Amino acid sequence: MKIIYMGTPDFAVAALEKIYGIYGVAAVVTQPDKPKGRGYELVSTPVKASALERNIPVYQPNTLKNGELMPLLDEIKPDLIVVCAYGKILPEYILNYPKYGCINIHASLLPKYRGAAPINWCIIDGEKQSGVTIMKMEKGLDTGDMIAKAAVDITEDTTAGILHDKLSLLGAELVTEAIDSLEKGTAVFEKQDDSKSCYAKMLNKEICKIDFNKDAVAVANHINGLSPFPGAYFTLEGKIIKVTLARADSEAIPAGVIPDGKSLKVGTNNGSVTLLRVKPEGKKEMDGAGFMAGRRQKGGKSDDMV
Repeated sequence: MKIIYMGTPDFAVAALEKIYGIYGVAAVVTQPDKPKGRGYELVSTPVKASALERNIPVYQPNTLKNGELMPLLDEIKPDLIVVCAYGKILPEYILNYPKYGCINIHASLLPKYRGAAPINWCIIDGEKQSGVTIMKMEKGLDTGDMIAKAAVDITEDTTAGILHDKLSLLGAELVTEAIDSLEKGTAVFEKQDDSKSCYAKMLNKEICKIDFNKDAVAVANHINGLSPFPGAYFTLEGKIIKVTLARADSEAIPAGVIPDGKSLKVGTNNGSVTLLRVKPEGKKEMDGAGFMAGRRQKGGKSDDMV
């Protein structure tokens, strides 16, 4: 089976490597290199770096419109295109070209959490499970028929980073099973129930500010769902404190108040949250107890609540 793989970030690397090891990959299509750091040096996407290590030809078109990818399709004549977090919507000429069509590795249990940031939003929203869905792609956004699904549990200590890594590996296993079923003609296609769908919108800076007027569980979910990136934060004595891990607590403390003590707790509208890992402005990440020790257990109140 001739396969073209389309993907860009870290999340898409495990599936590329798994598919390459079993079926081979004729070509990789990924986003163009982007400038990064103080020197604005061009940096390869994680998928490109992995592909080059395996001597897979890499293509980085600026656009997919106007048949830009057609020469590559005509050269390789792929039986299947596998897509994972590529970053752009595929035009119909790509979707309709391969014998088996295009399949997508999506990081949610569809039809819930269609869209750009499903890993973050399922934690923010307090879901108890997430997972991966392999779906056949069509014109709509994550609306195609489902081929395979697998779930993982979300615990109170699950961050977006932890879930990202789990789902990346799970997606790699699941997509190879889906490819096998397509090749053997045993794949079963299940239509999505649109009435159960919700949209996982893109994250922005505004969502990162912690609102301690919410209840403790909602605050902890918000923090963990944005960890490690883009990162939830509050301000204290004029300094930004990023929080990378939190846990809800039943202890009643007024919203925004940080009592004296060895653990870093902050009051919420209902209960409190223990901030287990923090990164104070200009400092390295540390545990909440270390932060309080550095303040000599000094309490306070979030600037945002004053």
